[in-house]
Amino acid sequence: MTTYGSFPGTRPRRLRTSPVMRRMVAETRLHPADFILPAFVREGVSEPVPISSMPGVVQHTRDSLKKAAAEAVAAGISGIMLFGVPEESKKDGVGTAGTDPDGILQVALRDVRAEVGDDLLVMSDLCLDEFTDHGHCGVLDDQGRVDNDATLERYAEMAQVQADAGAHVVGPSGMMDGQIGVIRDALDQIGRDDVAILAYTAKYASAFYGPFREAVGSSLQGDRRTYQQDPANLRESMRELELDLEEGADMVMVKPAGPYLDVLAKVADAVDVPVVAYQISGEYAMIEAAAERGWIDRDKAILESLTGIRRAGARSILTYWATEVAQTLR
Repeated sequence: MTTYGSFPGTRPRRLRTSPVMRRMVAETRLHPADFILPAFVREGVSEPVPISSMPGVVQHTRDSLKKAAAEAVAAGISGIMLFGVPEESKKDGVGTAGTDPDGILQVALRDVRAEVGDDLLVMSDLCLDEFTDHGHCGVLDDQGRVDNDATLERYAEMAQVQADAGAHVVGPSGMMDGQIGVIRDALDQIGRDDVAILAYTAKYASAFYGPFREAVGSSLQGDRRTYQQDPANLRESMRELELDLEEGADMVMVKPAGPYLDVLAKVADAVDVPVVAYQISGEYAMIEAAAERGWIDRDKAILESLTGIRRAGARSILTYWATEVAQTLR
């Protein structure tokens, strides 16, 4: 005789029975507009240069960068974040090429704005590390330490030059104290209150940046632990968040994304400004390397990683798969 009531009355599995059911009840969705494409442009090359540790990613020429920007528009993504890679001979102790109106980053900004106009948010990395011969994000003092306040003066000049070159958004990534306030003042002083600031609010001293060092031809000596955040700390990020908002940040970022989803969720719960996450080079490289060896399903792993970042609270995601995934979603 059948005994009724001996089985569960509530069956969550009923909402997982088919692809269309799962799609209907999905709590988190990816959309092309969620994505921002980080892109590298290298001075003095005639062909794109593959980045060995980031399969599928290149250091662009000026022409190939314009093509990538046009493809990003067609795919429906929201932005492109530009990183300049100058010739080695142009690096110096204060990152002069980073504020030269004819430096590679400023030239690339003008190129991309001319190509896409306002159809794509043109964003600019605002940092000195690509342009210094020591590879640090700021000016060094006579003891070899990063001088916070001297660096802020350089950042102010960079912000103005990048705005003049066409940046819609500047992304100060150097983790100097007070950088958002100084940059906001510098932009306002030249009448560029229309340029937004994407604050790298919680940027950790991560081991996952390795492939990025190759991508930008880094000359780093030592490490950046005296200014980037300690991976062990969360409350420190919330303090940085409060300060950045007080200084005028329009958007805030958590970087890296995947290993810091708890930080991302905490930040997203605390603010009413857009929250951005950067899925960095090491995260990209791990998935590509595992997929190359046949250990994981590449496409499913990419979408799962991005869905997790979105679910944790990111409104926008910087990812090297931005255009590819957007094309798939469309």
